[in-house]
Amino acid sequence: MNSPVAQASGTFTFGDLTVNRLGFGAMRLTGKGVWGPPTDRDECIRVLRRAVELGVNFIDTADSYGPYVSEELIREALHPYDGVVVATKAGLLRTGPDDWTPLGFPAYLRQECEMSLRRLGVETIDLFQLHRIDAKFPAEDQLGELVALQQEGKIRHIGLSEVTADDLAAAQKTATVVSVQNMYNVTVRTAEPVLEACEAQGIGFIPWFPLAAGPLAAPDGPLQRIAAEHHASPSQLALAWLLKRSPVMLPIPGTSKVNHLEENVAAAEIELSDEEFATLSKAGSA
Repeated sequence: MNSPVAQASGTFTFGDLTVNRLGFGAMRLTGKGVWGPPTDRDECIRVLRRAVELGVNFIDTADSYGPYVSEELIREALHPYDGVVVATKAGLLRTGPDDWTPLGFPAYLRQECEMSLRRLGVETIDLFQLHRIDAKFPAEDQLGELVALQQEGKIRHIGLSEVTADDLAAAQKTATVVSVQNMYNVTVRTAEPVLEACEAQGIGFIPWFPLAAGPLAAPDGPLQRIAAEHHASPSQLALAWLLKRSPVMLPIPGTSKVNHLEENVAAAEIELSDEEFATLSKAGSA
């Protein structure tokens, strides 16, 4: 598999940046608990470079992945990027493995943006996402700081993560929001209202934890049955379902292994029928 198969997922445009909809999430390019360096750094570099070979041109990361490790690997593997859109995030403080604390103090967000610029080796971050809205500070102050950075040319576009439809509407009073990143998959769809708001406005929706399928992936489950008909894996079907669910959907499955990456990207070429999509949708909401 050497052709840029990710192109089969279709495209989405953030303002002036067009990407293939099936992207890559770089959280797993770190140690256990998303803390420290990965077990096999060379394999992680190969994963990033192979992703681009396969047509993936949207990479999602965050300063908190490692922390910093993921951004550093992305620079080592892909700089100067050559048409690859790199999105990053700030707003979560890391104090240990699997420990995530929201921190939206505006000066901290500015500091983390400046540091991400250096780590990624760019003058402007393509898409900078507020990783969480921190309840300890006015949301308009957090978004306002990102707008200031945008006006200074350090951020091209602004996104949000883990928000409600009401949060999105409130944020839009301060900033132009081009993307929302929430947990969403075939079995977890609590973000449906904000997805619908994104669809109505042409805002990109980036589902994290996209491969979760739970009981649907059981040997006698609908995901396994339909996957067998497509000569595919249940995880590939989970991605195909997301891509069919909405034209604003940009799944970002992540991995630290090249063979798993290739399997994920191949999902871009799977076309579910309307009946198959409906079957999985109904089973996933049961």
